[in-house]
Amino acid sequence: MPVDHYENFPVASLLLPRRLRRPIEAIYRFARAADDIADEGDSPDAVRLQGLAEYGDELTRIERGEPPLRPAFTELAAIVAEWRLPVPLLRDLLDAFAQDVVKKRYADYPELLDYCRRSANPVGRLLLHLVGTTSDENLQRSDWICSALQLVNFWQDVAIDWRKDRVYLPQTDLARFAIAEAQIADGCSSAEWAALLDFECERTRRLMLAGAPLVHQLPGRMGWEIRLTVQGGLRILERIRQVRGDVFRQRPVLGAGDWLHIGKRVLFM
Repeated sequence: MPVDHYENFPVASLLLPRRLRRPIEAIYRFARAADDIADEGDSPDAVRLQGLAEYGDELTRIERGEPPLRPAFTELAAIVAEWRLPVPLLRDLLDAFAQDVVKKRYADYPELLDYCRRSANPVGRLLLHLVGTTSDENLQRSDWICSALQLVNFWQDVAIDWRKDRVYLPQTDLARFAIAEAQIADGCSSAEWAALLDFECERTRRLMLAGAPLVHQLPGRMGWEIRLTVQGGLRILERIRQVRGDVFRQRPVLGAGDWLHIGKRVLFM
């Protein structure tokens, strides 16, 4: 999973089987580096897009079975070949990062989900390919979890994204709750703002729960890893609602006490 370098997605934690850590780390490094091209520094948009296009050229070489020109892609090429990973999923990530460079607003929820389809869902699908559980049902549930995780990041990071001139809250939802962008700029929480964030968090919670049965289809430690990921996302949503959506003064994050709650809930999934 769209996103402070995929911080809500499992990244080769100690829970994962050792054999999966290397491929997951390679996927993460690729996603992080590409995301940095789109987000970090002060390069002009044209330079960012060119950098992402060059990453796309490397993926084309990998897809053709040609050696990459950049040493940083050597490990990824080996992982793709060894695990037979679908390169189009990696290309989807690049497409989403390029969209972030040029697109700053989303008209409605379906448009936002289309972004999640490319910015977050490929990560989950790649994990399923690694464990060989790519049934249509599993892929759909993975998509729901990953999109939900991406949305959780958006609701956490309203203030951070504003500083990048990005508003991921759908424009139709802002209008429905009578929220002007000036309120985001001012970091102003209100009853209307709390209602909007409650609405977004509840919709995201339902999406996450729709995908949650996937954990029972994943083998061994991977299943436990995704249990923690799902419950971590749900806990952040609770944190946002507890502060009535006031993510301006303090970005909701998970502390030690939260992980105790998450650990208990994981046992009963």
